[in-house]
Amino acid sequence: MRRSLRSLLGGCLLMSALGLVPPPKNVRMKSVNFKNILQWELPAFPKGTLTFTAQYQSYRKFQDLCTSTAFTECDFSSLSKYGDHTLRVRAEFADEHSDWVNITFCPVDDTMIGPPGMQVEALANSLHLRFLAPKIENEPETWTMRNIYNSWAYNVQYWKNGSDEKWPITCQYDFEVLRDLEPWTTYCVRVQGFLPERNKTGEWSKPVCEQTANDDTAPSWTVAIVLAASVCVALLLLGCSALLWCLYKRTKHVFSPRNCLPQHLKEMAWPSSRTLVICPVILL
Repeated sequence: MRRSLRSLLGGCLLMSALGLVPPPKNVRMKSVNFKNILQWELPAFPKGTLTFTAQYQSYRKFQDLCTSTAFTECDFSSLSKYGDHTLRVRAEFADEHSDWVNITFCPVDDTMIGPPGMQVEALANSLHLRFLAPKIENEPETWTMRNIYNSWAYNVQYWKNGSDEKWPITCQYDFEVLRDLEPWTTYCVRVQGFLPERNKTGEWSKPVCEQTANDDTAPSWTVAIVLAASVCVALLLLGCSALLWCLYKRTKHVFSPRNCLPQHLKEMAWPSSRTLVICPVILL
């Protein structure tokens, strides 16, 4: 141990004496839901402030992504999710630079699964759960981690609030119902993404706690669905009534037309004053 410390210290002193720039330390990739951030630490360098350049290999040629940055990280989220990528970073000072530090990274294998979203509603002695798969960086809002992996499931843990005993279940769908729970009892639930084919688990969500009841009060989403269905039925009935009324009026007009006399018969029945003829009376 002492020898390794002496060697490291001697190497640093030698590099400083020779004016060599030391490479970045602890280079690593932090990737969650394909948000890929290459991170590193500043090496000891008393001569001044270091900058860094980070690159990725594309078609056997390295491309700059972050150049002469003072930050100790670089965002590689634009990389393809599939295949192995070679990334590298070096430290720079004036016209001098360190050796490259390389790492290999495969996003679809190495990225971590972030915590899913979860909605919990109590109905009598059960809890209704709805899961939301984590969204993916640099993708449309509808794309989630579930769209990337063929196998996707949820690991769920629930327990009585204040108890250390947890009950695990695995769900294949975006919803689940925890039944036969004790009434008027507060239960806590958390969920994580799970890839069965890869035997890979994600980060746990924050616990959500809800109290069960002992009645048949429907959850809010059920009430909303019933209300929307009632409005649709009312509008449908109103439209049918209007259609039947129009059909009735049209049928009545066809089969029971108004009694109208032709114009020449009207003139014969009710002659006008202009055509009235007064016949003189001849007295004998």
